[in-house]
Amino acid sequence: MDGVREEVRRRLRRLARTALPILQCAIAAGLAWVVAKDLVGHARPFFAPIAGVVVLGVSLGQRLRRVGELVVGVSVGIGVGDLLISLIGSGPWQIALVVALAMSTAVLLDSGTVIALQSGSSAVLVATLLPPGDSAGFNRMVDALIGGLIGLGVAALIPANPITVAHRQGRAVFGELAQALRGAATAAEERDPGRAAAALSRARGSQKALEDFRSALETGSEIATIAPLRWRRRNELEHYRAAAAPVDYAMRNTRVLLRRTVAALRDEERVPEHLPEVLRALAEATTVLRDELAKGEEPVRARRAALAAGRAATGELASGAGFSMRVVVAQLRSIVVDLLQATGMNREDASAALPAVGGKRPER
Repeated sequence: MDGVREEVRRRLRRLARTALPILQCAIAAGLAWVVAKDLVGHARPFFAPIAGVVVLGVSLGQRLRRVGELVVGVSVGIGVGDLLISLIGSGPWQIALVVALAMSTAVLLDSGTVIALQSGSSAVLVATLLPPGDSAGFNRMVDALIGGLIGLGVAALIPANPITVAHRQGRAVFGELAQALRGAATAAEERDPGRAAAALSRARGSQKALEDFRSALETGSEIATIAPLRWRRRNELEHYRAAAAPVDYAMRNTRVLLRRTVAALRDEERVPEHLPEVLRALAEATTVLRDELAKGEEPVRARRAALAAGRAATGELASGAGFSMRVVVAQLRSIVVDLLQATGMNREDASAALPAVGGKRPER
């Protein structure tokens, strides 16, 4: 019974997260129908509400491009369909041929998936419903434009909060990075290659979180561009955008660190005494960075924490260690540089802030 209640709560939370996009789609569909039917005078403008919903979608992102793709896709489909049906008539094989040629034309135009799909569906519309040469073909293109523009207008006037999704996905990414660093620290402390391997396996699965984070930032940037009500959130979003690439690098370097940790522990190399402590300090800096970004603050405390961890990653830390453990220390220093860049420092300043090891600075 508890499991059922938890599942219901999970689904209700998911509905709550998508409530605003659903509301936007509903309003856009209704407005598109009214404008196309009552103001423009189209008798059955079913393509207008469809276009409004497609442009908005329950999943956000790339709406400006979708408007163009919709109109181009509809135009290609109707143009190819109208030309062929007027020559070869209508029937099962004619429909198949028209759809194939319309979608092939869209692909040859080097178009996206939306254009190809809209070309195919519009060709079907011409082949089955619209008389060849009828002006309704042009009306469908106008309907697509009306629906697309109204979808954009609804997104601008009833915008989602561009920071909300960035917060949620950012927490997941920074949480995965901190968890991986803590896993490396515990494995090194306990001399346990199995624990290091488990941490590596989990870190390898973090790529989806990184992709979702980048997608959330793309969506947030679009909202902050087209929605006047959200312009003031652009600075907050910029902090996240500045952190995105360095955090991606930090996760990649952490995976390398974990692979070498597994190798070092299996080969029973000596573990530097303070290595677990430095790894945990770096994980804490990651958590502080997550919290400061979530609050919209300049990540000053995270920068200080990362610098403190980096200053402990000196040549003495790797002194007398085996090959794999020296690589671990080198990767640790690279992760420090990545996190410093995520706080807003440039790469040169971040590298210069660390103590030199053998006269060399960290390299990517």
